[in-house]
Amino acid sequence: MVQFRYQMLEQRKTIEVVAAVIGDGAGRVLATQCPPHKHGGGWEFPGGKIEPGEAPQAAVVREIREELGLSISVGELLHTIEWDYPAFHLRMFCYACKIEQGSIQLREHSAFCWLSAENLHSIPWLPADVDALPAVAAWLAEC
Repeated sequence: MVQFRYQMLEQRKTIEVVAAVIGDGAGRVLATQCPPHKHGGGWEFPGGKIEPGEAPQAAVVREIREELGLSISVGELLHTIEWDYPAFHLRMFCYACKIEQGSIQLREHSAFCWLSAENLHSIPWLPADVDALPAVAAWLAEC
């Protein structure tokens, strides 16, 4: 007799977030480092959760103002990441952005750096952010 086991796939909650791919106008992009207690200190494109009823573009403006003290303009959607973490599914919208006003204030991150397309892989990115690197490199080549 053959026994079949059916395993119910646990439905994971989907969390939608935005990420700002902030260019400096000189062919470089901003990367921010999480503090050690958050995501193990990995590097990411800054951003955060989209609030209920909030447009993604408005969310990225709000998050960058809160996290970095910057006023930005939001351009094209560069890439959408679908990533499965053990506890949830992440959908991340990565937008091309430009600083309009302000200087970087690290309110939630421990460090930042500017990277060219040639050295995008020189830091330990968070796994989901790695997925955006080819699109970011292509965008930098066009800037």
